[in-house]
Amino acid sequence: MKIHVCGAGGEVTGSCYLVQTSQARVLVDMGMFQGYAKADEKNESLGAVEPAQLDAAVLTHAHIDHAGRLPMLPARGLRCPVHCTPATADLARILLADAANIQAMDTERENRKRERRGEPPIEPLFTDSDVEAVCNRFNPLPYGELRQIAHGVKIRLVDAGHILGSASLEMTVQENGSTKTIIFSGDIGQSHVPLLADPVTFDHADVVFMESTYGDRDHRPLQQTVDEFREIIKQAAWNKSKVLIPAFAVGRTQLLLYYLTEMLREGSIPDIPIYLDSPMAIRATELYGKHQGILDDDTRRRHGEIRRGFERVNYLVTPAESRALNERWDPAIIIAGSGMCDAGRILHHLKHNLWRKGVSVVLVGFMSQGSLGRRLIDGAERVRIHGEDILVRARIHTLGGLSAHAGQSALLDWFKPMAASRPMVVLTHGEDRARTPLAEKLRTRHGVDVRLPVNGDVIDLSARPA
Repeated sequence: MKIHVCGAGGEVTGSCYLVQTSQARVLVDMGMFQGYAKADEKNESLGAVEPAQLDAAVLTHAHIDHAGRLPMLPARGLRCPVHCTPATADLARILLADAANIQAMDTERENRKRERRGEPPIEPLFTDSDVEAVCNRFNPLPYGELRQIAHGVKIRLVDAGHILGSASLEMTVQENGSTKTIIFSGDIGQSHVPLLADPVTFDHADVVFMESTYGDRDHRPLQQTVDEFREIIKQAAWNKSKVLIPAFAVGRTQLLLYYLTEMLREGSIPDIPIYLDSPMAIRATELYGKHQGILDDDTRRRHGEIRRGFERVNYLVTPAESRALNERWDPAIIIAGSGMCDAGRILHHLKHNLWRKGVSVVLVGFMSQGSLGRRLIDGAERVRIHGEDILVRARIHTLGGLSAHAGQSALLDWFKPMAASRPMVVLTHGEDRARTPLAEKLRTRHGVDVRLPVNGDVIDLSARPA
């Protein structure tokens, strides 16, 4: 009984695990590496994953750093189902289709350069047909339902509170008379955040694969963050300037829309226009209505009122509508993808506005090393966008309290109910500067064995007592 760490070992992106027994091989997530120079090269390799030999796959949620390499698998022999929640199945179709489109555009641009250099063309990692092939293998599994997915392997999904449909995974594995309970946290969200239900935890585990994105710190109290956000918007309206907000299409965007439309409803900010410049985010927002049954109690109770607030937003679909915003100087709030500022329509808005005094850029989530968002946070005076050097005059704000990830204290609280069973803890999905302090807290408080693997490491459970 072994688990191969095929991604997110000492980094935040590329989540991927291969569970291997003498009778079964199960894949958990197949995420894309993102945000740094060698990410594309790493994405081309499947590592220890041999798609044709898989008995089952499980997807914890739809974000590309967990789902983004799944479309590569069918053409390489994948024949097994991919288990996930119904909402994840719907969201993944949207996000993976967008990723295929980005792959196509990036490949076309690169091949034009290669042709001029007399070099052979390259192929995208996957295409629309690859996305369709893997989405046809999605096998919806509601929260709480126990299901056998391979010989000796049963799973149960619970709400992780990270994005719509996100799940933490309990996997019970039997081999040679031994039974192990393996927990995969997926990405753990914050509690008491609008729209989503709170994360659910477990009371027993032998091994816990746990995310550690913010393992080194806590977020600011949510109300303080919302108050600061309100002041940024009010100041921008008074100064008649723009606010640019890069945001992931799923989760962060809907939370921002919730707070902004609530502020408008309360009259706590001026009536400044809000633009959602992301066709993908628009489609994702519609799914919150389809899957409202898994949202938090307050959202279900106030669904009509919240929906009316969202109807005040200007939804931009076409590129022409997006470009028109860059010709306007009047105050506006523009939410556009992508979350780390590395692709999508936000790049065009940054290119046309970063050099302008008075513009505010609000960064509301984790920015990986090497990403444009991280360079802005780190105070870069110039950045390169679409081959052009852009002077940074805009004011850069960070609002970590709106993160979709739990902070250190919340991660420790999530683990606490399992502590009595003394599981091995394997910290992934975090840079070393984040997971090392979390490991020390776990060891000190609970006396548990904590591992910090790198990609390619194998966790051998056969040597661990039953």
